[in-house]
Amino acid sequence: MSTRILDSSKNKKLQPVHALWTFYEPAKAPYRFDAQTVADAREWQKRTRQALQQTLGFESLPTAPLSPKIIERIDKGDYIREKVILNTSRDSLMPVYLLIPKQSRKPCPTILAFHGHGYGVKDIVGLWEDGEERDTPDGYHKDFAVAVCKHGFIVAAPEISCFGERQTDFSYLNTAIGQGIPTTCTHTAMLAFHLGGSVVGLRVQDGKRLIDYLETRKDVDIEKLGAMGISGGGMHTFFSTCLDERIKASVISGYYCTFRDSILAMNHCACNFVPGLYQFGEMYDLVGLIAPRPLLIEAGNYDCIFPIKAVKKSVAKARSVYSVFGARDQIQTDYFEGRHQISGRRAYAFLAGVLLDA
Repeated sequence: MSTRILDSSKNKKLQPVHALWTFYEPAKAPYRFDAQTVADAREWQKRTRQALQQTLGFESLPTAPLSPKIIERIDKGDYIREKVILNTSRDSLMPVYLLIPKQSRKPCPTILAFHGHGYGVKDIVGLWEDGEERDTPDGYHKDFAVAVCKHGFIVAAPEISCFGERQTDFSYLNTAIGQGIPTTCTHTAMLAFHLGGSVVGLRVQDGKRLIDYLETRKDVDIEKLGAMGISGGGMHTFFSTCLDERIKASVISGYYCTFRDSILAMNHCACNFVPGLYQFGEMYDLVGLIAPRPLLIEAGNYDCIFPIKAVKKSVAKARSVYSVFGARDQIQTDYFEGRHQISGRRAYAFLAGVLLDA
């Protein structure tokens, strides 16, 4: 007797996601952006920012003094590179590279630079993974922190949680008997979910503490603070700008799209996911938390994980959100020919225009 095999490509009800997608209705999300006036939009921002922070989790981590320690200072010719270690909570340390141009006014406008997946923050400050210096930009990050610094900004580039020097030690696992070693991102995300939070929440809190530190430095003009990041760093930039109004302008590269067509449509690192984020609709709804601050979105036409068609659709909707604030033109774009990578064709001049020249 033969066994009849059902074909899930012909009957979608065999696919578990089919039923789940029927619940995906961003237009009905309780915290979607539906304001029609500036006053309503400001009220929406107030309640939505608080709700988003609670959803991301870890907003009340045990605190500790920042206790910054400069452990390295390198003269790079036209700028100084410092390495600082600081506490972001009672139980968390974060390395940060500070790139300080020698020829700049003081206090100096400053940019938070958030790296994406790879070997960590060294990949954006002109260092190979083994710590050796390099002077030629490499990889999809293109040493963008150095490029920003050379445009006249102090740059604060943190080691984002789960990368570089902030990876988990799994030496307690016995690979000889088949205990698999997870990536730090995946393991941290699963533990965060179990505790009711997210890696996004951890990173946002790290970012806030970094800004707290920058506020203590006399060479930083905290009133002219921007942020730039690509991929996972673009995610960091997006949510940090949503939640921290001290960031006055931002560049999001290789991330801004729609959840439906990118994060939820294909393989992405677990660090991108937040339980309960559906309450806030789509990315273009959340962008209402950034409005009316200047925003530049970079997207490559061959970026396979953030499809350009969906990026453009989401940008159009974001401009409608900005229009409520009378700030439609505050969203700019750089749609470039290329894959998942930093462009910089417009980003550096954009940041200079809104922060250095303002």
